[in-house]
Amino acid sequence: MSDRIVVVTGGARGLGRHLTEAFLEAGARVVIGYLSSRDAAEELVARHPDRTVAVRADVRHRDEVQALVSAGRERFGAPVNVVVNNALVDFSFNGDARPSVEQITGADFARQYEGAVEGALHLIQAALPDFEEAGEARVINVGTNLVQNPVVPYHDYTAAKAGLLALTRTFAAELGPRGVRVNMVSGGLLRSTDASSATPDEVFDAIAAATPLREVTTPAQFADAVLFFASEGSRAVTGQNLVVDGGLVMN
Repeated sequence: MSDRIVVVTGGARGLGRHLTEAFLEAGARVVIGYLSSRDAAEELVARHPDRTVAVRADVRHRDEVQALVSAGRERFGAPVNVVVNNALVDFSFNGDARPSVEQITGADFARQYEGAVEGALHLIQAALPDFEEAGEARVINVGTNLVQNPVVPYHDYTAAKAGLLALTRTFAAELGPRGVRVNMVSGGLLRSTDASSATPDEVFDAIAAATPLREVTTPAQFADAVLFFASEGSRAVTGQNLVVDGGLVMN
């Protein structure tokens, strides 16, 4: 993937770090978007000084997201041609601590919508001029299998990811004639990331027992699917949602 210049939001820690490292291992150049993980981002840049740049950006603010794309262009001298919408705003996968139907508020939904849907909108819009110059590009949105199988009812998070799935399909329809493929990779509970660190072991074990593969998906396995959508192997694929969860959800 030496021809890929990739922006990964939330790319310094958790799942995002695995995605960043997978792209780097495959030969891509990566813009690492981060919000609060400056040290982790700078550590990645120190390890890969020629193929990374780290930029602080809150995906909820369009001007900060624009800086991600601009930094990639300036650092690597070519247009950004892959964006990965991975950033997760203020969320922990702890079923015991989640708000119930009686407790959840509209503000909870709005917070997750801003991060997942508006954040993706900001990055895609910011990258469109680069996409046009590149002649083809890839958008990869990070979703969840909870949309199909809400085994734990994280109401706000799941609703926001459902909105992101709709954006994936409608943007794929409009951007396809411009050579832009837009797809989603939806994981189950991943073992483990920062967001899933609060999940009890018995929950992981129960999910593993329910999958045909009898295992919980790892961040590295999830990253493999993201790289597929960034590669030439997916050149005829757009508007799709690939569920990567060991077969727990079958489409």
